[in-house]
Amino acid sequence: MKLLRVGTAGAERPALLDRDGTLRDLSGIVPDIDGDLLADASALARVRAAAASPGVLPALDATGLRIGPPLGRIGKIVCIGLNYHDHATEAGAEIPAEPILFFKAPDTVVGPDDTVLVPRGSRKTDWEVELAVVIGRTARYLETAEQGLAHVAGYATAHDVSEREYQIERGGTWDKGKNCETFNPLGPWLVTADEVPDPQALPLRLWVNGELRQDGTTAEQIFPVGEVVRYLSHFMTLYPGDVINTGTPAGVAMGQPEPKPYLRAGDVVELEVEGLGRQRQQLKAA
Repeated sequence: MKLLRVGTAGAERPALLDRDGTLRDLSGIVPDIDGDLLADASALARVRAAAASPGVLPALDATGLRIGPPLGRIGKIVCIGLNYHDHATEAGAEIPAEPILFFKAPDTVVGPDDTVLVPRGSRKTDWEVELAVVIGRTARYLETAEQGLAHVAGYATAHDVSEREYQIERGGTWDKGKNCETFNPLGPWLVTADEVPDPQALPLRLWVNGELRQDGTTAEQIFPVGEVVRYLSHFMTLYPGDVINTGTPAGVAMGQPEPKPYLRAGDVVELEVEGLGRQRQQLKAA
């Protein structure tokens, strides 16, 4: 299923994109797309049954309708740094022996086509297309990557916007350059795991002002999705509705020759993970 949330920011309602491409209202079936829904097998079964029954779910007019983040009430966003062989190479970094972790606050999440704000004084705002993993079952001390995959509810396209000066040159951890407002566009859809048979076979692409900048595949991940979930479960409990951003392929501004083409107000970024939907953001000054 392709689950999403539509409407004005803070007042989104649940919806579903059916196989014919029609937007359907889910608000009569479930209150929201969130961790509670993803952990409730009976509620998900009701959604599936309604989606399979013609006429049960009302159609929505998509004209002018904002698409919000496909997941509400996100618990935590755990991010994996330098998780693609080619990106680690362009960054001049050694291949990590273990996953590199940092966090983004849930309030960085915006819709897939919402405005992204360049922080005041920023000189090095950068782009990163990523596969986002959404947890559907509580994960603690998992033993295998297969168990990790079994705890995934679905997948989404994510944009891990980053400010490199704040991240690298201002001391402390990476979090300074990762948590500016609007720095995690998510969506348009949460695609349930049954429709993504192999999360390690997904092309990812990103364009800046129409120019292709990133063109990679999740097959390049150093730590694949199931292993990432297993690994994280030994350092923290993962709950339904938690999100994992699994890293970005080569092609970020930081890895380009001087002068590096960092983002500025007025730029337009488009990105997609194949099968998970496309985003488009115009950048504006904060």
